[in-house]
Amino acid sequence: FLERYPEISVDLVLTDSVIDLLAERADVAIRAGPLGESRLVARKLGQSPVVVVAAPSYLEPHGTPLTPDDLDTHNRMGFGFVRHIDGWPFLDAQGNAVMIPITGNALVSDGEAMRLMTLAGVGISRLARWHVAADIAAGRLVPLLEDFNPGDEEATHAVYVGQGR
Repeated sequence: FLERYPEISVDLVLTDSVIDLLAERADVAIRAGPLGESRLVARKLGQSPVVVVAAPSYLEPHGTPLTPDDLDTHNRMGFGFVRHIDGWPFLDAQGNAVMIPITGNALVSDGEAMRLMTLAGVGISRLARWHVAADIAAGRLVPLLEDFNPGDEEATHAVYVGQGR
C-alpha cells in the first residue's frame, strides 16, 4: 500500500479496544465482532465461522465437554470489551437456541492474548476460526461442541465517520 501510494503517511495503531474515531482523529478502524456505534459508516469486509476451542493440556485434567451444559464446570474465558454479549450461543440436543454464560476467571481485551491463554491451557475460548485454524490443524487446539454450534459467524468491518461529520 505504501509503495503504491507514497504520498500517504500511515499511523497504524493495533488495539482490540473500540476507539472513538473522531476523538482519536482516525480515518478508519477495522473491527471484528458486533458493531455498537451507529454514527459510523460500516463496510463489511468479510466473516468467519466462530469455534469453541481448548488446548489438550486443559482438557486432560478437566475433561472434554460433550454438551453445552457440560461447560458449567469449565473455565470459559471471554472478551472484556464486549460485555453486552450475554454468553456463547449454542443449540441444545433438541435444536433450541441456548445461551451459556461467560463465567470464567479471565476477561481478555485482545484476540491474540485470548488465543495464547487458550494454548497455555488456561481455559476454553470462543474465537473466529481463521484465528485458530493453524492451531487446530497442528493439534495444539481442539474444536469443541461443533454439533451444537448454531453456525454464527464473526463479521469484520471497516468503520469510518461519514461525510459531513
